[in-house]
Amino acid sequence: MHSLIELWESVRDFIATGGDVLYIVAIVLFLMWVLIIERFWFISREYPVLRNKIIADWDARVDTTSWYAHKIRDAWVSEASSKLNERINVIKTLVAICPMVGLLGTVTGMIAVFEIMAVQGTGNPRLMAAGISMATIPTMAGMVACLSGVFVTSKLEGKVKSAVHELADSMPHH
Repeated sequence: MHSLIELWESVRDFIATGGDVLYIVAIVLFLMWVLIIERFWFISREYPVLRNKIIADWDARVDTTSWYAHKIRDAWVSEASSKLNERINVIKTLVAICPMVGLLGTVTGMIAVFEIMAVQGTGNPRLMAAGISMATIPTMAGMVACLSGVFVTSKLEGKVKSAVHELADSMPHH
């Protein structure tokens, strides 16, 4: 319990050093990861049920060779692909937003530096250091959030692509 309190205090100090923009980065990061976890959950738990139903429906068809059957197969594969790709663009958008929000922190931190310089002058670098921290920490946090999202989104897209190809291959159309 004691180490949990220390961890919370460290996070609070980090956010205080980086400024309020870190709250926005944290919210974007939280939303991004909720959606990523939901997509992995769908692929591992819900999609196999959908895939098995589509394959069973295809295997139950008498006609699998006609033009009409081919179009039905394509529609079912397209429907499964659509369900697999849900929210992927939202996740990609959140990944792209992370560095932009970090740069917003850079702007607000530099504004703080310029305000200190306007009031105190350039003679006290210690006062300017807080503003510089407010400028660099959100940028770093935004980039780290972005990188984590880029790697996981790439893995997610690979799983989706593989699942769609696997489904299409499981439905022969002689």
